[in-house]
Amino acid sequence: MPLIFPFDRPMLRGTLIKRYKRFLADITLESGETITAHCANSGAMTSCKEPGCPVLLSDSQNPKRKLLYTFEAIQMGETWVGVNTANPNRAVENAVRENLIPELAGYASVKPEVKYGIEGRSRIDLLLRDHPDDPRDCYVEIKNTTMRVDDYAAFPDAVTERGQKHLEELMHVASEGHRAVIFFFMGRADCTRFRPADEVDSRYGELLRQAAQSGVEILPYRMDVQPDGIHLLDRAEYEL
Repeated sequence: MPLIFPFDRPMLRGTLIKRYKRFLADITLESGETITAHCANSGAMTSCKEPGCPVLLSDSQNPKRKLLYTFEAIQMGETWVGVNTANPNRAVENAVRENLIPELAGYASVKPEVKYGIEGRSRIDLLLRDHPDDPRDCYVEIKNTTMRVDDYAAFPDAVTERGQKHLEELMHVASEGHRAVIFFFMGRADCTRFRPADEVDSRYGELLRQAAQSGVEILPYRMDVQPDGIHLLDRAEYEL
């Protein structure tokens, strides 16, 4: 299990009291102190926000920040679930640069956050270029996936008009002859398969199926979140 995103400092441990107002989480540290941490996750966090569960926090060590701590992961049963949505993009970028994802290996140029799209107002998470055997540009959109339904990782956990737009943009890219990839970052190792969460956002499920028929590649990858960082597991099967 290669470590593709090491946490840059030791994690602090605590217990979740509650997550609220989308970006706040009250947590009791091991010392007994209660703090409010930044929760960098705008989703519903269904199946990964249960009060009383162990959590991992990072300390920014930045006195200018209003909230010093960031909520990084929560332990659900035996599994750590990554909840910081800032981490998956960097983790996948590291894995691509190290050629650890076979479907995205071999590109000489890997650029994050590049403007693209029908009106040029969107940003693609990764733009891959200069493959020795494939002249096409490769546009990769990364989606953090934390909701568990049975043994599936399901996306999204809240209605996402932004995610719908991303699928439309990827279909446009594919229609122009480029590679278009939607990469589902399964941030919990207790899921073995992926599916769209039609029960949450039926329109997203419809668009994902349409995208697959239009040439957009679907890559769900399992990850193992641990106190030292994020480890790459393997590609998962998906059902549409």
